[in-house]
Amino acid sequence: MFRTNVGGLDRILRVIVGLALIAIVFVGPQTPWGWVGLVPLLTGLFGTCPLYTLLGIRTCPRR
Repeated sequence: MFRTNVGGLDRILRVIVGLALIAIVFVGPQTPWGWVGLVPLLTGLFGTCPLYTLLGIRTCPRR
């Protein structure tokens, strides 16, 4: 459905940041802001970022 537009290093960083933000919900203050981590986690796992698509950005190599 969506084309991959997130490269390898970008994906790894997104997953790490996403997991760290979600961990804040369970370990740190119990605020809903930690759930914002779902966005980078999912975009990192699926390899596509809707905002990158709108802005015409690609961090993955072209095929």
